[in-house]
Amino acid sequence: MSVEIIGTEALTPAERALWLGWTRGSRAFESPFFHPDFTAVAGRSAPEARLAVLHRSGTVVGFLPHQRRGGAAQPLGAPLNDYHAVITGPDLDFSIEEAAELVGARSYTATGWTGSATEGEGRTRARTLLADVSQGWDAYYAGRRTDFGKFFKDKERARRSFERDLGPIRVETSTTDLSHFDRLIELKQAQYQRTRRHDIFACGWTIDMLRGLLTHRGEDFGARLAVLYAGDRPMAYELGLKGGDHYHFWLPAYEADAARYSPGMLLSMETMKAEAARLYDFGFEGESYKKYFCDLTREVWEGVGQAAGPTALSAISGLAPGGLAQSVRRRWAIIDACETTTLGRVRALSAAASAMAGRGRSQPAASLLLAASALCL
Repeated sequence: MSVEIIGTEALTPAERALWLGWTRGSRAFESPFFHPDFTAVAGRSAPEARLAVLHRSGTVVGFLPHQRRGGAAQPLGAPLNDYHAVITGPDLDFSIEEAAELVGARSYTATGWTGSATEGEGRTRARTLLADVSQGWDAYYAGRRTDFGKFFKDKERARRSFERDLGPIRVETSTTDLSHFDRLIELKQAQYQRTRRHDIFACGWTIDMLRGLLTHRGEDFGARLAVLYAGDRPMAYELGLKGGDHYHFWLPAYEADAARYSPGMLLSMETMKAEAARLYDFGFEGESYKKYFCDLTREVWEGVGQAAGPTALSAISGLAPGGLAQSVRRRWAIIDACETTTLGRVRALSAAASAMAGRGRSQPAASLLLAASALCL
C-alpha cells in the first residue's frame, strides 16, 4: 500500500469516475458528504485541506479526504462533516484506527465514521436517523400519521394557528437569496452564545465553506437553503445538503417569536414534500421529535484512531470518566477543528472550561484545560 497526498480538487477524470462508482454502489457511502464535489468545494475553504489517494500495486484502491491540525487529522470540513470514511471498493474496509496512519498523522478524530472500528479507548457507537420516502410523500406521511397520530395532528394544528396569527405559510425550498443565509448564521451564533457553546462560525472559514456549497452548481450535488414564510416574513430557515436522491438536513434555525408553532418541523415537512428525494437524513439521534419522522437507523462511530504517542484527546479519556469524557472530547474536537492557531484554541478552551464549571462540572473543565496544555506545549 502506498499513499499519495494531493489537493482536494486534483482528481483525474478516471479517479473521479472510480470514486462515484464506489459511492453509488454502496449503502456505506450513501450520503452527500461522500460526494467528490463536497471534497472539492469544502477543500477551497477548509484550512489544511488534503486528499489521500491510496494505491496498491499501482492501482487506486481508496480516497480519504481530511484536514490537518498540526500532527492531528480530522474529516474534511469538521466540525460540519457528519459522515466520513475511506472511500473504497466493496472488497476493502479501512478502520478508524488505520486512518491516522494512512495520512501520516498522530491521530484521526471522527464523529460519524461509517467504516469499521474497535470499541474502547475513546471510540463509541452512535446512531443517525433517516426517513425512507421512496414510495412518495403521500404514502410516507399516511404511514407516519397512522403510527403517530397525536404528534402529526398537533403539527397540523400548529400550522393552522401559525397562519391564523401571522399570515399564510409559503415555502421556498431552494432560495438563492443569500441574505437568508446570513440570517441563518446570525441565529445560530446567537444560539451558541445563549447556550455557551463554541461558536463554530466565529473562525470565518466555516461560513465561507457553507457559502461555497450553497452557490455550487453541480448536476447531482449541492447545498439547499429552504425558507418558511408566514405572510411576507421569513420565520424559519434550514440549510440542507443534497447528493443524488439523498437529502441531509443540516443547519436549522427559526425566529424566536415563531417557536410555539414548531416552524422548524413544518419547514422540514414542506422540504420533504418538495425535494422528491428517496432518503432524508435527520442526523444524530437525541432530539425526541426525530423518532416521529424516521423509520431507519444507521450506525456510525465516533472517537479517535491513534497512530502513536499521547494526544490531548487521549489525555481527556484518562482524566474524565464515561459520559463526561465523551462530552469533553466532543467540545475539544469542535474547537480543534475550527480554530487554527494556538491562541484561538487556548481562548476557546478557556471559555469552554468556564462554561462547564459554571454548570458545576468541574472535572470536565479541568480536563479541557489540561488538554489545551497537552496541545500547546
